[in-house]
Amino acid sequence: MMEQIRIAVIDDHPLFREGVMRILSEIPGFAIVGEGSSMDEAIGICDQHRPDILLMDISMPGGGLNAIQPILEKVPEQRIIMLTVSEGGDDVMNALKRGAKAYVLKGVGSRALAEIVRMVAAGETYVAPGLSARLLSDLSAVSGQAKRPDPFAELTNREQEVLHLVAEGLSNKRIALQLDLHEKTVKHHMTHILAKLGASNRTEAAMLLRNASDGR
Repeated sequence: MMEQIRIAVIDDHPLFREGVMRILSEIPGFAIVGEGSSMDEAIGICDQHRPDILLMDISMPGGGLNAIQPILEKVPEQRIIMLTVSEGGDDVMNALKRGAKAYVLKGVGSRALAEIVRMVAAGETYVAPGLSARLLSDLSAVSGQAKRPDPFAELTNREQEVLHLVAEGLSNKRIALQLDLHEKTVKHHMTHILAKLGASNRTEAAMLLRNASDGR
């Protein structure tokens, strides 16, 4: 029997929250284990129920972004997906830097949301495609201020191969198939890539690579 992905939904709009829970609960392999409407409730639910995935809005009492750090302090392995209407570059960057694994806009369809939940549960990260340009712009400004040797020169040939495939949008599983590697080996390479680039997740690493390529 397939192991279920346990999900908690935090949003201060009851109709939206209930709609998301209903849609996801009807999908095989998903189980709703908690719901809330504030930062404090989000922290309590993660501490008590330990969901595999926390779907959380930004705009709510206490603030969704403010909830990320205290949640991860209590449950370091917690996977957080921000589900919001905010398209602000600062919100995207802050969410990712604080530890969110995905940033999704509320206009997303039910099938796409289900696939993103599965991706994040499997260890992947995700940012809504329409926000990539803003994220790239912010990263360009940050990298322009940082004075340090070219971090890409520190990557091995294999790590560069993996990073380029990540930038093309491939998952770890697909990268493993293309390079004839084990998926666990790809994850090992990604750990080294993120450390060498000073990136917090694969999306940021991909954006840094694209920015570096554009500047050459």
